[in-house]
Amino acid sequence: MAAGTSGNTVGAKVNGSGVKASDTEDFCWSEALAELTGSAASPSINIGAVCCDRQVALGQGARIGVRWLGRGQERRDLSFQDLSDLSGRAASVLTSLGLQSGDTVAVLLGRVPELYISALGIWKAGGVYCPLFSAFGPGPIKARLELGRARFLITTEDLFTRKVVPNLSDLPDLQHVVLVGEDGRSARAMERCSDFYAQLKAAAPMAPVATRQEDPAFMHFTSGTTGTPKGAVQPHRAVLAHLVTGRTVFGLVPDDVFWCTADPGWVTSTAYGIIAPLVCCATTLVDEADVEPRRWYGILADERVTAWYTTPTSIRTMMRYGAALARSYRENSLRVAASVGEPLNVEAVQWGQKALGVPFLDTWWQTETGAIVIANHRNCVSKPGSMGQALPGVETALVRCESGVAHMVTEPDTVGELAIHSGWPSLFCGYLGEYDRAEGCFRGDWYLTGDLVKRDAEGFFWFVGRADDMIKSGGLRIGPFEVEASLMDHPAVAEIGVVSKPDLLLREVPVAFVSLNPGFESGDALRLELLSFARQELGAGMAPREIHFVAELPKTNTGKIMRRMLKAKASGESDEADIPTLQPCPGRFDDE
Repeated sequence: MAAGTSGNTVGAKVNGSGVKASDTEDFCWSEALAELTGSAASPSINIGAVCCDRQVALGQGARIGVRWLGRGQERRDLSFQDLSDLSGRAASVLTSLGLQSGDTVAVLLGRVPELYISALGIWKAGGVYCPLFSAFGPGPIKARLELGRARFLITTEDLFTRKVVPNLSDLPDLQHVVLVGEDGRSARAMERCSDFYAQLKAAAPMAPVATRQEDPAFMHFTSGTTGTPKGAVQPHRAVLAHLVTGRTVFGLVPDDVFWCTADPGWVTSTAYGIIAPLVCCATTLVDEADVEPRRWYGILADERVTAWYTTPTSIRTMMRYGAALARSYRENSLRVAASVGEPLNVEAVQWGQKALGVPFLDTWWQTETGAIVIANHRNCVSKPGSMGQALPGVETALVRCESGVAHMVTEPDTVGELAIHSGWPSLFCGYLGEYDRAEGCFRGDWYLTGDLVKRDAEGFFWFVGRADDMIKSGGLRIGPFEVEASLMDHPAVAEIGVVSKPDLLLREVPVAFVSLNPGFESGDALRLELLSFARQELGAGMAPREIHFVAELPKTNTGKIMRRMLKAKASGESDEADIPTLQPCPGRFDDE
């Protein structure tokens, strides 16, 4: 387990050690625990139970929990009573198939009602919910099923056929596949497969498993600059952070209609598309379609959305359609709109005020933190362009690491690496199967985020950059290693270096520099072949947008690729012809 997180339960006051970030000194997580479980010292909590069964017990069963809008204007409402019953049946189905507490259940679905039923059912059964991006190609899907040790998969027939079947023989641990047909029925009859709704209809709802606070609840894969993707695991106690941040940042109450546009494979969808609105007894709005500005404006107005959570990429897409379209939908019910995924510029913040009547509030968090920890929120004066201030219950610090030792940075407006104290209830409890790897992210009780920031005298944080080479494209974190490893499977590729290139819409896109094996000739034909190969293996979201051929990659004296030089070329700051001849200066940049 990650340092400082193993076995922790929530019930103590935030102690203010280190550099305090919250302005609420007497904030107690035990109050949130008592609200959800009835006891301030309860060792047990189950996300599925508190998100729907608890609402039914409080007399809110008839309220709409999930409102789904289909691509073709279909609508489906699921009340909290419906969610309680169907998720109880899903838990029973999984248990009958052999699910044991702590088993991983992968879910490969789009924004459909079955996603929410599945997630709640998995938690009730004691399993670990592991959503996957449906835009990924067969390669990344296979890697995540293997790394996640998934014994169960819930998906559609189409996604199963296109994304899983090509590698099914290489997935011996995958024992059961539950298929969701477009008409609610699955026609596929083959080994390991069963029908989602046929199983639900035959099952009786089961009572939720009594999971402990520290038991694993959900896992999302986050790519790194080196090595394979990491499965970050969050515990059931994370729901406490979702309850508090749902109220603090968005002000969620039972009458709210909350719309989170995140892809189901992203942790934002789990935390704020499912858990936060449901545990706050609000309606979570689900739109199956991809971003389409005119449709989105219509949804905001017609569905009377009161709280909206989206990405800078989506905001920029809507801005490009012009102010006239936005003004035609100015009449809406929005009380708060927020953004996540990358820093939001001042222009986008102000556009929200002009076009929608509310400014976009920037929020900051990571897969590993499990919930929002820093935000410009409705209860404080915001500073457009900043990350915001730390939320109640959060302790943060800025640190500089020297010889493996973290030193606190206390001076205002000084750059340091952002650190989060392990008392945060949704902080990840490790990377599945790689807990030593997680240990490297901690210094004592502090999790080091890898983000370089400044904090001003008023406690607002300002993003400076990453301490690594992660590529953030449209909110998706892309690890260069995973892209490089996939393209290395092509016989033409001898070496490859993948870096980011600035993009007006997506912020960054991956670009690949390739040196070739003997017998292969660079040119447009091979470039198109490699681009097609990458899209087929990785999916359009992860595949490089450009391929540059070089005689050899620039490296340090220790043999590491000098991504700084590749980035300069990708950004147009150097000539491609310069790359093969560039040599590192002895004694400089050898640690890159």
